[in-house]
Amino acid sequence: MKFRNTRQRALLQKESENMRDFFSAEDFYLIILKKMPHIGIATVYRFLKESVKESQLHSYSCDKKIVYSNSKNNHCHYICQKCGKKQHVDIINIDSIRKSIKGSICHFQIDVHGICEECEKKTK
Repeated sequence: MKFRNTRQRALLQKESENMRDFFSAEDFYLIILKKMPHIGIATVYRFLKESVKESQLHSYSCDKKIVYSNSKNNHCHYICQKCGKKQHVDIINIDSIRKSIKGSICHFQIDVHGICEECEKKTK
């Protein structure tokens, strides 16, 4: 589906390129709303969906929400099985995964589960 070049689309494109971190649709909508008060959230959702489809944005699941990024960063979590604490972790080297995939990797998301250091101390 080809979108028309409108003022709304131009603003959405420009602002998505300016985003430097992971962001939710709601966060993005609030930024856009300040610059274009009459834009609807459905327009923002359509833009984000199409941008992901066109690989201009990347989407990840985080805390049962979809977050977006305009870079090919990975999005990885370490989740404690006892207390449920979740932290973001950077995984830089995925050579072993890359070797087992026939094709290219655009971006990835990994959830690693275990017992955090604090919970391990409590059980000793």
